[in-house]
Amino acid sequence: MASLRLIIEDGHFQDAHGRHVLLRGINVAGDAKLPSEPDVPSHVVQDFFDGDNVKFHNRPFRKEDAHIHFSRLKRFGYNTIRYVFTWEAIEAAGPGRYDEVWIQHTIDILRTARDYGFYIFMDPHQDVWSRYCGGSGAPMWTIYACGLNPQSFAATEAAIVHNTYPEPENFPKMIWSTNYNRLAAATIFTLFFAGRDFAPKCIIDGVNIQDYLQGHFIRACEHLAKRIHEAGDIEDDIVFGWESLNEPGRGMIGHVDLSIIPDEQKLKKGTCPTLWQAILTGSGRACEVDSWDMGGLGPYKVGRILIDPHGEMAWLPENYDDSRYGWKRDPGWRLGECIWAQHGVWDQATDLLTQKSYFEKHPTSGEKLDYHAFTNMYFMAFYRKYRDAIRAIHKDAIMLCQPPTLELPPSIKGTEDDDPRMVYAPHYYDGITLMTKKWNRTWNVDVFGVLRGRYWHPAFAIKIGETAIRNSFKEQIAAIKKEGKDYMGNHPCILTEFGIPYDMDDKQAYKTGDYSSQSAAMDANHFAVEGALMEGYTLWLYSASNDHQRGDQWNGEDLSIFSVDDQTLPVSAVPRTPDLNQSTSSLLKLATASGRQEVEDETSVTPGNLKRTLTNPSISSKQPSSDPELTNAPGYRAAEAYVRPAPIATNGEITDYVFDLKNCEFTLNIAATKAASDDFPTTVFLPEYHFPKEQCTVAVSSGKWEISTDDEERTWVQKLRWWHGDGKQSLKVTGLIRPHNSLAGTAEEAGYLEQCQQSYGVDLKSCNVM
Repeated sequence: MASLRLIIEDGHFQDAHGRHVLLRGINVAGDAKLPSEPDVPSHVVQDFFDGDNVKFHNRPFRKEDAHIHFSRLKRFGYNTIRYVFTWEAIEAAGPGRYDEVWIQHTIDILRTARDYGFYIFMDPHQDVWSRYCGGSGAPMWTIYACGLNPQSFAATEAAIVHNTYPEPENFPKMIWSTNYNRLAAATIFTLFFAGRDFAPKCIIDGVNIQDYLQGHFIRACEHLAKRIHEAGDIEDDIVFGWESLNEPGRGMIGHVDLSIIPDEQKLKKGTCPTLWQAILTGSGRACEVDSWDMGGLGPYKVGRILIDPHGEMAWLPENYDDSRYGWKRDPGWRLGECIWAQHGVWDQATDLLTQKSYFEKHPTSGEKLDYHAFTNMYFMAFYRKYRDAIRAIHKDAIMLCQPPTLELPPSIKGTEDDDPRMVYAPHYYDGITLMTKKWNRTWNVDVFGVLRGRYWHPAFAIKIGETAIRNSFKEQIAAIKKEGKDYMGNHPCILTEFGIPYDMDDKQAYKTGDYSSQSAAMDANHFAVEGALMEGYTLWLYSASNDHQRGDQWNGEDLSIFSVDDQTLPVSAVPRTPDLNQSTSSLLKLATASGRQEVEDETSVTPGNLKRTLTNPSISSKQPSSDPELTNAPGYRAAEAYVRPAPIATNGEITDYVFDLKNCEFTLNIAATKAASDDFPTTVFLPEYHFPKEQCTVAVSSGKWEISTDDEERTWVQKLRWWHGDGKQSLKVTGLIRPHNSLAGTAEEAGYLEQCQQSYGVDLKSCNVM
């Protein structure tokens, strides 16, 4: 048997030649959340509820356009793809009805990616369960299986859904994520993870709803894995692993008191009902609930709002015809009424909450179910089933375990689950910037430190000044990585999501072409992942259909590094010259064109790609936004901050690496266990934009080096190859300093900090908060 392309050794990734590999990647693509037939972005209500007939056949993009996207990403220096897909794409038509056309399209796209040398892992993506709960992921029929009626979610606020929002243009920023704490998603995640314990009456086709939902999800992923396996040339060679369910929610499990909002629920925006109030409005009752907004230091209450469904219920009516999907619901599960009333949580006759702590403890053992207990018990039980199903098909699969976001990882170190081919896959976002859509250079907050109780007062979690902010991001991500090792064992850590909003400051960059705020935020995030020495990361996001008006076409988010309304970073379409800027001691053969023609893309105009563009419109060549104010100043979308040098493969462990964007300096330190061989040197991606061959200097601790441009993987990419000795080795490359990211903090930002100080009653100027 041929050796695997990627292995795990002592908590690090290695290639077949024993070199350490850094997985520098991106999520591809955001378009995969939405169907292509019909094309229903999140702001469109037409055809939204025709969920049984949707197709994802051109997701994440058309097969004909795949080479354009992959060559672009390769040129940006990415070697890894987190391949986004949804359960809905596989099984939208009904239980057990798989879309083989989409599956074949997926195989074709993966096969194209193989030509570019990507490492790929599969991401079964979801956000707040489903598009019909305001996010993405599960098919519509799963909501009906749970006894819920998605067409009544708007009236009852069982979910806040962009497609059904009265004024989609004014959909509040990031409100979609509050759906985790609203009735629909909270109920479904409870049933998915713990239906047997908390909803024993919910029996469908002879099994509990927990087993029904988990079984269908796992079998759908298993079927996709089987088809990839049968393809013959994708498994291991291109698809090396599978991630568990994206950002799982715990639903109501562990809630101490349904009548109050728990302290750990930090996200509050818009109407913010308690789960008890959500249950009442879901049953048609009117409730006055608190309303919140998000400020720089977190949520603050702004008033109270009446939610009045006028008797409309979020539950399916009593006369609903279950034959639509062919399942048989147990007679003990009555439609037309709340399942939590049926399980004695409340009395529908008196509207009294009879068991406010129903979900606090395990119903038989009495164990208190805090978040960590949920992860160890319910999440891990699901993860084991999923892992075993995938491994039954893809036996050498690396499994990426993603427990609930920003919660403690599962306590599996030293147990049977401490799997040598497992990866810890957390997420991290700068929540202040994400929620406010503003890069504040003056101050930020150590959110992770606050969540872990490291400050006696939130005011002391404030970090003042851009240097302190950048270091805080790095320390937070390093702490996340350390938790993985402490709780799960010595496994690689891949940050499978982080990113920035591009539509900052009311889309000012789209009107002016000035992306300095985006550049500063993007650079700060990359500085953090580099400094924390993650074994890999995948930036959120690449979206082929992003534009300035609608962003990623999903819930008002705008995080894509690519937009049809912006330019791509200028690069040379062919190697500049065959004479290399190389060390005098090098006697190496010069890199020359191998005869393979580079894929046509936006870097070069040829008769072929010109004809294709004019005659064959596609997602990647869609018409730009109609609002001229948003498109009259296209920029490079802060590309200088994410197109950055990085080690590709090193002969030894990376002890430190960082790219100083301001001074255009890249440094790399490694602990080499042996000298680099002639055929497999330490290799670094060195983007031409920052490091033109003729305008950069290189300093090494030992050995010889060369900078060359080749098309080994179908795209011209500039690399630095370094043949060094053993022991501690260092590399420093200085490139071309370009003007960007020079704005200072504003008086407005500083003034807001003073307001926060006054509200907390703390003078932060006299405190050491760095």
